[in-house]
Order: sequence, then structure tokens, then C-alpha cells
Amino acid sequence: MSQSDSPDRTGAPHPPDLNLLRTFLAVYRAGSFTGAAQLLGLSQPTVTTQMRTLERQTGRELFQRLPRGVTPTAVADELAARVAPGLDLLAAATGPDEAPGRTPAPVHLAGPAEFLCTCALPALAPLVADGVRLRVATGLTDALLDELRAGRHDLVVATVRPRGRALTAVPLTDEEFVLVAAPVWAERLREPFAADGPSALHRVPLVTYAEDLPIARRYWRHVFGRRLSCPAAVTVPDLRGVKAAVMAGAGFSVLPRYLCAEELAAGHLVPLHEPDDPPINTAFLVQRPGVPDNPHVTRVHDHLLRAARTW
Repeated sequence: MSQSDSPDRTGAPHPPDLNLLRTFLAVYRAGSFTGAAQLLGLSQPTVTTQMRTLERQTGRELFQRLPRGVTPTAVADELAARVAPGLDLLAAATGPDEAPGRTPAPVHLAGPAEFLCTCALPALAPLVADGVRLRVATGLTDALLDELRAGRHDLVVATVRPRGRALTAVPLTDEEFVLVAAPVWAERLREPFAADGPSALHRVPLVTYAEDLPIARRYWRHVFGRRLSCPAAVTVPDLRGVKAAVMAGAGFSVLPRYLCAEELAAGHLVPLHEPDDPPINTAFLVQRPGVPDNPHVTRVHDHLLRAARTW
């Protein structure tokens, strides 16, 4: 029996040491032993061994092993709620101080390419001019959140709220979706759309983000109360490309208003329908819980939340 496993003179076991609790919290937040190992600079077998030790000491299962990663049990949720505040304060108090004149590390920000390029990066320009460095990555939300848990990003703009308590998410902004086409198509469709409704669009090429038409299908279901049955004529995995094709007269699409507000105001794009209740999607700003080692992460986080009020 190891010293940490042995009972004291009262017969009660010693509480787990801080190293085991730090590792536990890293696994809890990363969602995997591998991700926690990367965050802590340990080997994956070391993390596995420490978690087995902690489970033996507590006499309870903390994580259910999955084909990809782990999921916390209710016992782990309770333990994380108890130990996280103290461990985060301890990490903040004992973390390395920034040497005078030393430049903080870059802030790693990730999210949808269109949103970052159109909204986030222009908003962050004053911080960059003031010395904040950024490293930007783009991709789909699920993959970016997995990478955030593994420590590859500091902040992620997510199109859905992450499940569970391993990540901290705050609403950032609401994006409204608009059914649009170039003026030439809008003019042709005015009377058919008034007569036949959305079925008039089945004769027009659809330009969309992906083959399964996620944004357009949602618009049809929310606004028209029916399924979208026409296939895509053009797919572009970047909404800026979708916008460019529609502006050039390729057909119609559904776009977030933030991306096409200027084109709508200038008449380069025309809304084909303006419902009283357009579909809305909330974007979230997500980070791992705890006090960031890099003070610039907090600056970027807070600046984005303030800037989002004007989007």
C-alpha cells in the first residue's frame, strides 16, 4: 500500500494529493486522457495511471471510457465542482509571472472562417495594434471544440453551445438568415413567388454551403414549414464563395445577414422573402474553465463580447 493509500490513525484515508487532482481536472476538461496529457506535459500512460490511483482512493468510478475519449460520471461532476475553484486559484497564484517587457504568447482563436474574417478579426484590430498577437484557425465547430479541450486553442467561436461542463460558453451574437438572390433573379421571381410561394424557387439554381443544404433546409423548415426538396446546383464550403456566386447571378441562397448586409444595402443582393420571424442562430464564445496563463486571452475574450453588441 502506498503512503497516499494508507489510512491515518483515525482510520480515514488520506485525501488525494494535488497532482492527482490537477490531472483529474485536466482529464475532466479535456474529455480524454490524451488531451489531458498534452495540456499537462505528461505521457498518456502516466495520466491513465494517476486516474486509476484516484479512482482506487475514492472507491468510485470517475470516467467512463469511450472509443474516443472519456465522459465524466456524476461523481466526477461533483468532484470537479468542489476542487476546480481552489485549483484554479492556486494555479493563478503560483503560475509564472510575466517578466517585465516580455511579450505574452499569441492568443489562439478559432471558429468559422466567414465569421472570423467578417466580424471578429476587424473588431480585434485595435488589440493587435496594441501588441496582442493572434494565431487564427478555421473549421467546423465539433472539431474545433475537441481541439480546444486538447489545448490547441484558447478561444473558439462555436455555432452551437457545447454540451457538458468541461467548457465555458457565453452567448456572443445572434446571426439572422436571409433568403437572397441577385437583382436579375429577384425581378424574374417576384410574380412567380407571389403566386406559388417557395415552390417557385425549385426552377432556380440553389447555391449552398454543403451537399446536405444545412442552412437552406433550416430556413425552409422554420419559415415555410416544409422540407426543401430541390438539390444544390453549386456547393462551396465557404459562405463568402456562396455569396460571390449568388451576386454573379448563379442562383439563390440563404446567407447570414452579417455576411451580406453591405450587399443588401447597395442592392447587389435582394431579399426574396422577409418573414416576421426569420431563423436565428446563436454563436457562442467558448474557452476552457480556469484562469488563462496568458492575460491577452482575457483581453481578446472581453473585447469580442463588447464588440459583438454592435454586430
